[in-house]
Amino acid sequence: MSEQARSLTYYVGASVDGYIAGPDGQFDCFPVEPDVLAAMNEVRPETVPTAFRETIGLADAPNLSYDTVLMGRGTYLPGLEAGHPSPYAHLRQYVFSSTLDPGLTSEVTFVRDDAPTFVRRLKQEAGRGIWLCGGGKLAAALIDEIDQIVVKRYPLVLGGGIPMFDGPYQPSRFDLAENRTFDSGTAIQTYRKA
Repeated sequence: MSEQARSLTYYVGASVDGYIAGPDGQFDCFPVEPDVLAAMNEVRPETVPTAFRETIGLADAPNLSYDTVLMGRGTYLPGLEAGHPSPYAHLRQYVFSSTLDPGLTSEVTFVRDDAPTFVRRLKQEAGRGIWLCGGGKLAAALIDEIDQIVVKRYPLVLGGGIPMFDGPYQPSRFDLAENRTFDSGTAIQTYRKA
């Protein structure tokens, strides 16, 4: 057990109107901005999928913020369908799904347990932070466990799709800790639980 519990950060890209993907999970509408990529790769290199790390010069980059990643089924499926059953092999990977076959890969742990209870246990283990990669339903289920939200807010309105938090009405207060803007129009906003 660690003396201080690990924190859970929901680090995600979203549109101005709060969507993390289109209605069918599309995310190719979000721009790939070099200024944002450079800044985020410097402070969170572990959030780059394993398949792309070597290509962009991060093959040997250390895990600076997180050693564990959490994903919902919808977040995990695009990588799996692209032939990457272990999208973040440099991290401990947990996918929350009651339908995916746990035998898909030994490098990912498929979780059917109650998400908040599971995350509370993870937070008591020694290690770096825990990254909630997505999606909206899992984020809503974990709202009471999220310590920090870091959102890449793209200058784009989707008008519909998968919201950052796809769950019941539950006001939860977070305070703005940092708001970094980029020439591309993207803002990185960091919120901490009040």
